[in-house]
Amino acid sequence: MLILYTSTIFLGALLLFLVQPLVGRLLLPLLGGAPAVWNTALVFYQFTLLGGYAYAHFAPKWLGIRRQSVLQIGLLLLPLLVLPIAVPHGWSPPTEHNPIPWLLAILTVMVGLPFFVVSTLSPLLQRWFSASAHHHAGDPYFLYAASNFGSLLALVIYPVLVEPHLGLVKQGRWWTVGYLILACLTIIGAVSIWRRASRPASTEKAIANPIPMGAATERLTWRRRWRWILLAFVPCSLMMSVTTYVTSEVAPIPLLWVIPLGIYLLTFIFVFARRKLVPHRWMLRAFPVVVVLLITMLARTTLKSGSFVAFAWPATVHFLGLFVVSMVCHGELANDRPSVLHLTEFYLWMSVGGVLGGMFNALLAPLIFPTVIEYPITLLLACLLVSSPRAPKSRDKRARILDFALPILLGLLTAGLILLVEHGRLGDPTLAVALEWIPPAVFCLFLFRRSLRFALGVFAMLLATTLSLRPEIHTILRARSFFSTYGVDLMPGTEYVHIFTHGTTMQGLQNLEPQARRIPLLYYTRSGPLGETVAKLPEGLKQRVAAVGLGVGAAASYAEPGQHWTFYEIDPEVVRIASNPRYFTYVEDCRGDLKIVLGDARLSLQREPDHQFGFLMVDAFTSDTIPLHLVTREALALYMRKLVPDGVLAVHVTNRRLDLEPVFARLVKDAGLYAAICIDPATLEEWKRTGKMTSWWIVITRHPSFLDSLAQSHRWRPLQEQKGVGLWTDDYESVFSIFHWGSGAEF
Repeated sequence: MLILYTSTIFLGALLLFLVQPLVGRLLLPLLGGAPAVWNTALVFYQFTLLGGYAYAHFAPKWLGIRRQSVLQIGLLLLPLLVLPIAVPHGWSPPTEHNPIPWLLAILTVMVGLPFFVVSTLSPLLQRWFSASAHHHAGDPYFLYAASNFGSLLALVIYPVLVEPHLGLVKQGRWWTVGYLILACLTIIGAVSIWRRASRPASTEKAIANPIPMGAATERLTWRRRWRWILLAFVPCSLMMSVTTYVTSEVAPIPLLWVIPLGIYLLTFIFVFARRKLVPHRWMLRAFPVVVVLLITMLARTTLKSGSFVAFAWPATVHFLGLFVVSMVCHGELANDRPSVLHLTEFYLWMSVGGVLGGMFNALLAPLIFPTVIEYPITLLLACLLVSSPRAPKSRDKRARILDFALPILLGLLTAGLILLVEHGRLGDPTLAVALEWIPPAVFCLFLFRRSLRFALGVFAMLLATTLSLRPEIHTILRARSFFSTYGVDLMPGTEYVHIFTHGTTMQGLQNLEPQARRIPLLYYTRSGPLGETVAKLPEGLKQRVAAVGLGVGAAASYAEPGQHWTFYEIDPEVVRIASNPRYFTYVEDCRGDLKIVLGDARLSLQREPDHQFGFLMVDAFTSDTIPLHLVTREALALYMRKLVPDGVLAVHVTNRRLDLEPVFARLVKDAGLYAAICIDPATLEEWKRTGKMTSWWIVITRHPSFLDSLAQSHRWRPLQEQKGVGLWTDDYESVFSIFHWGSGAEF
């Protein structure tokens, strides 16, 4: 029986978390590869999981074990109506409205029914197991660790084994096979529990009088339930905040989705295992250190812009913080779990906390916060919930006064040290950072003895940093949409130079002085690869030009009177920023006929007539990286189909993490085309003097004659293939072999 129940719960969890990246991969191309697709999908999964847990809690109570086991068999057959999993035909995302309702609707149609049915199994099977005669029936919570181990294994094998070797269609078929096996195992368990329930003194009696972990008459208070909800809320919200960070910094790919979610699940395994693998007291001692380190990093990242560091170090710190905070919160939950009588209700309230955390990050935060400040807010809530194991119980007036006085003193100390360092102009930057942060951090750690005092101390550090540090760049605008966060800033030392940031990446620059407004800067300079390409284009190819991705519209400065330029942009917020002359004027100053089409570029281009553009430029980015669905065999075929026979395709591939050259080398070879790449480096002096940044551009044509003209400058060379990089298609792509964890300098 133990093997049967453990195997069934394990397989159910495995399938539950294999389907999530699969569905994400299927839906990303429809929404421009936005990182928010994953967070929104997580909210849907949490809602569905809540529904599954509610069913597992109420169905046995209302129907009894025998009738509920029969119902479960019927429920297992329903998902066969919608399997295998695929995108339903005819669904297109909205172009001018928030796509979240549409995304939730398509998720319901695609995966709602199978996900709901599988989500019911873990708490339900634990409930059935508690009714058995097994000697562990009185404490079946260890089966929850088996469930989370299956979930974690799914997240590990998906980017390592599944994604590199199976296309999306085959993934859907194999998932269906796994579901059929799961259904058979569950039916066997249902039949066994049905037979046991038919005996005298059977399961019905066992469920009515379960073996208690504590007192047999244990009662749940609403205070205790709310604490469960909040302890589940914090790790879920934190996990989504870290996911937003890493996917905005790199790319919204399953490899980076699964790391935070895997850490989140790993903590469940540790805290609900029968043997404590990591003592809770160790995590409590590490908690204040990690929180102070994270707050320090968040404060510096928010206010200190323009520095580009290796991805591995900050990502490791954020992953470590997620692990420690989740271990503490989930450990508190595990230590406070009720008797088996309240097992399904316990899981139900945990699920409510997860849903609220997901809603806060994915649905509410983008509407009310212009930047990603839900991360520090969640950390502050964690500080309020967790206190030192040696925390004093004193509630006298002096202790309450110190709860507020000491954080105020800490804030003043932090602000004073920052101002001292700023005005002292210390030559050694390491010494300056140490003086700014080490004394306040040590002070804050001593406040951990009381949760309110510690939370207010952390808040005081963050507030003092915000108020006292002089921003290096003057902020003009902060905006946020479903697709990303955006900023318009004034470059230091200037009055007219505006910078446009998309996530963590600088993607636009313009000098608004009248004599310089039409000069393209950053990656689009006339001396760079794009300028050279446009300059050598025959006049006939310049009459009709298409550009995937608007940015601030810098490429529009190349348009001449009589030419027709069409920009395809998925985010209405980008269009509003680029079209507002208060921020940028490239669109307003365009000398040609300029048209902007809202929506995903591939879907929009498919509606255009074939062979109408002479020049097509792909310049779309999700923060630092081009959306991966724009780098497939089908995407390249679409681009070439929209070009005239001698047309030219230019693709902007500058980024710090993914080497896309070998990917395009395989695509071009497969399509029988010709291509060249120009890696145009820019020094820090060039950046300061002319506003030019390093850029990588690939030019693709059907005929090599245009590439011969580019080769005369000796900056262009043929694309180089790389062993182990396969042919990317809409059904298959893998970033494992082209991913770089180290620093990628912009200059």
